Amino acid sequence: MKPVTRRATLAGLGISVPALVTLSACGGGKQPAGGAGSSSSLSVWALTGAKEDTYQQSFDAWDDANPDSPFAVEFFANDSYKEKIRTSIGSGNAPTLVFNWAGGTLEDYVSNESVVDLSGKVDDVLSRTIESIAKVGEVDGKQYGVPNNDTQPVVLYYSTELFEEHGVTPPTTWAELMTAVETFVEADIIPIALAGQSVWPELMYIQYLTDRIGGEGVFEKVLSGEADAWSDPAITSALESIVELVDAGAFGSSFGSVAADAGADAALVHTGQAAMLLQGSWVYGTFKQDAPDFVADGKLGFLNFPAVEGGDGDPSNVVGNPANFWSVSSDADEEVQELAIQYLNDFNLNEEMVESFLAMGAIPAVKDLEDKLPDLDDGDFLSFAYDMVTNAPHFQLSWDQALPAAPAQELLTNLSQIFLGEKEPADLVSAMNATLDS
Repeated sequence: MKPVTRRATLAGLGISVPALVTLSACGGGKQPAGGAGSSSSLSVWALTGAKEDTYQQSFDAWDDANPDSPFAVEFFANDSYKEKIRTSIGSGNAPTLVFNWAGGTLEDYVSNESVVDLSGKVDDVLSRTIESIAKVGEVDGKQYGVPNNDTQPVVLYYSTELFEEHGVTPPTTWAELMTAVETFVEADIIPIALAGQSVWPELMYIQYLTDRIGGEGVFEKVLSGEADAWSDPAITSALESIVELVDAGAFGSSFGSVAADAGADAALVHTGQAAMLLQGSWVYGTFKQDAPDFVADGKLGFLNFPAVEGGDGDPSNVVGNPANFWSVSSDADEEVQELAIQYLNDFNLNEEMVESFLAMGAIPAVKDLEDKLPDLDDGDFLSFAYDMVTNAPHFQLSWDQALPAAPAQELLTNLSQIFLGEKEPADLVSAMNATLDS
């Protein structure tokens, strides 16, 4: 799945990722110009975008309450941040609070002792955080990251108009999905829009299918580096199911030329050319902007990914991007670390920050929002997406975020070739097992 850092988004529409959009300018607020982090005072780097104001307001609130220990705040465009943190972490120049995506990146930080173990120190903030998302910030059972923004599950969108017109039941099982595909193919409608040119949307299929067939433990073996972990039968079955979809015409004949960043996949749905779309919750905002009447008239439905008959996975499990995270730099003096931990407990994802996120249509990764959401604009969708996350026994971080960079790219390359019919499932399995060996 495409990393959260590169997704197009719409502030105030649906569940989005606006703080992570790649922008060319750095934000304002109280910030020095490009300096290094200091070990003896509080500092933080975050990303430019629509959520920048929410972060800044949170740090301003801390500064007002702690005038003798203010944060030095800097905002960077995505690519600039990634380069800066890469060269700064562990060198004595990292900020006190380290913005990250958990997964393989956080594991690297931990193995290099670049961030501190927060276990037992951030119980206050974790007590208000959705448990399945908080666990994404764990490495080897210890807490190294704390969620700091919104949650973004992958959703199966569908055109209620086309489903009603063709007498199709919204699919809750794999068999029902394949029946829907057959019906729409016969009606000369693309069953499922897919932005194959972008490649990362194809990850959503192997992620959900592997989980539904084999359960979350299958990919956990990959992450642990177990030899031949990619040879698990569930992964092969997931790839065979993808081939089944392609061969059935589920994605039409031109999916390889459809790009997600321009919203072309969503456009196929709201223009009546496609019946379904498996995409992140942030795409709700694309529908709202590009086809407001389509959404307002109740023509956009949404489901969790169907269960696979006979599968070992829990059909309530979710894949996507649970949130972004704060970690605390081990370069910081111990007294400064304690101040940062106090900020996390008292100010991060507190009531004021939660209200700010909700006002822009983003769902923060906190508990007990059920009563707030129905009264908001787009409350039906926001409640649905929130329920998906809170009811999920397991929330799998997108594989291209969970894996180190080189294996993630190898996966994207091979998976694209599976969708295009250029490789067989066994080829991908072999190629990915080789990344474990290396």
